[in-house]
Amino acid sequence: MKKYILILLMTALPLAGFSQSLFDKFEDMDDVTSVVVNKSMFNLLAKIDVEVNDPEARDFMDIASSLKSLKVFTTDNERIGSDMKSSVDSYLRSSKMEELMRVKDKEANVKFYIKQGRDDDHVSELLMLVSDISNIEADGRKIETVLLSLTGDIDLNKINSLTKKMNLPEELNKAGKNN
Repeated sequence: MKKYILILLMTALPLAGFSQSLFDKFEDMDDVTSVVVNKSMFNLLAKIDVEVNDPEARDFMDIASSLKSLKVFTTDNERIGSDMKSSVDSYLRSSKMEELMRVKDKEANVKFYIKQGRDDDHVSELLMLVSDISNIEADGRKIETVLLSLTGDIDLNKINSLTKKMNLPEELNKAGKNN
């Protein structure tokens, strides 16, 4: 019996090291535009020489050095948009994320989720799903759904700098306690 358990563990161990995000499947789809920024790029951004007297630039560098990944997927395909919503729902059931806020109006439905970090001012993951978008085009395509995943040690009080520097939705500013 020990032999079978050992074989099973040795077979499953490599899979644990290569685990992918549930959302990575969207990266290679034809009707999906994806932007994926990994830790190495954030480390490079953090090393860029900036004026240290600029508090906004300092906040951005602090945030950039603490990030692990940024993934943004957009699509104009309704079927893929539905798959994105289903994937988010599935991910939320299996993770310890809580809803931060949601905004629904005639132009879009926006939902923000966070996974608690080391304290109340930090999160380890921020997830945003924007669906049912109307009147937004990019490169001649009508955007239907946007999925954003940001992981790392994210200080909610410094998120304002990140939203400005990386053109992220300004609704994220409401996540910080000082805003």
